[in-house]
Amino acid sequence: MSDGRIDFLYLNEKDMIEAGVLDAGRCVDVMEEVISLMGKGDYLMGGPDHNAHGLMLEFPKKSKIQGFPLEDSRDRRFIAMPAYLGGRFHVAGQKWYGSNGRNRAKGFPRSILMATLNDVETGAPLCYMSANLLSSIRTGAMPGLVAKYFAKDKVGTIGIIGPGVINRSSMRAFMAKFPDIHTVKMVGSTPESKTAQKMKSFIEEHFPQVSDIRICANVQEAVKDADIVCEAASVTYPYWPELKYEWLKPGAVVISTNGLNISWEDELKFSKVVDNWGMYEEYAQEDGDEFHPDGTRKNAGTIGEDFVYMVKDGLIQRDDVKNLADVVNGNVTARENKDEIFLVSIEGMPIQDVAWAYECYHAALKKGIGTMLNLWEKPYAL
Repeated sequence: MSDGRIDFLYLNEKDMIEAGVLDAGRCVDVMEEVISLMGKGDYLMGGPDHNAHGLMLEFPKKSKIQGFPLEDSRDRRFIAMPAYLGGRFHVAGQKWYGSNGRNRAKGFPRSILMATLNDVETGAPLCYMSANLLSSIRTGAMPGLVAKYFAKDKVGTIGIIGPGVINRSSMRAFMAKFPDIHTVKMVGSTPESKTAQKMKSFIEEHFPQVSDIRICANVQEAVKDADIVCEAASVTYPYWPELKYEWLKPGAVVISTNGLNISWEDELKFSKVVDNWGMYEEYAQEDGDEFHPDGTRKNAGTIGEDFVYMVKDGLIQRDDVKNLADVVNGNVTARENKDEIFLVSIEGMPIQDVAWAYECYHAALKKGIGTMLNLWEKPYAL
């Protein structure tokens, strides 16, 4: 970029694969850097407290505007997720996506994602890239990072709740960091669900060292004796999968990326961890103090928000919930004893997208991958 000229790199999905977007082990390491920087305050996200997940545009079911697209479907929305990440990254960026439940009938994934990186000083675009794989891999890398710090030394059995795209990505991360995993038990919507069968085939193809793969009839069967339990069920309240503390083995780590139906009495028994306490506080502010008929506070779908409400109601203290960054940065101890059972809330954050996009962008530059596009030779003077 010189004399006013701006060029930027475009990376399609094939380019992203060549640039290493599927390298789950490397992504876990990059997410560790991200969480460390977050713990040091070297980041910005949206919202007044710089901790917002993003800004969502949701389509109404009814509108008085003539011609407004009212044909409704599940998950019809757009989300902008901007962020700045410091450290060696020192870059701004955004993940942007549109989602529509009817997409699958057209041969598209439910959500179509793109990511942009921008120079922090000038705002000039650096790269525009396909982000479906990027988003999936960085999401799956976070359970891998949690397991690295909180799981016991020997991990042999994984319990999967919701064997879809996110947990397939999580399996990549788990296997990269715990290559001795020999058993995977999973539960989908039904024992015959296509997602469970697809997960089984995925593990057989990519991780032949896993000798025991079971599709279970219920959650209790799937989590029994599991060292790590990873939930990524694509359902909303009140359909979250039920989980009871008594079903888990001593020392287990439960990672929730969406929502679990756990009684607050049981939640009190867990050692609690979140990826970003401030983000869940923002969720709680947005949702207000509404209550369910059973007297518990209205929950937007994350265990982390449960923890915020429990602190507000005096059931626990703020110090009872560990921030993952404090563990990564060595400020607090991860595991106090071998029998602790952890409940960890993980939500996507745009700083993670920016970091993995940055890593793929620089790998692409180094390998000569992608297409350079010209924004302008010289900006037009109005």
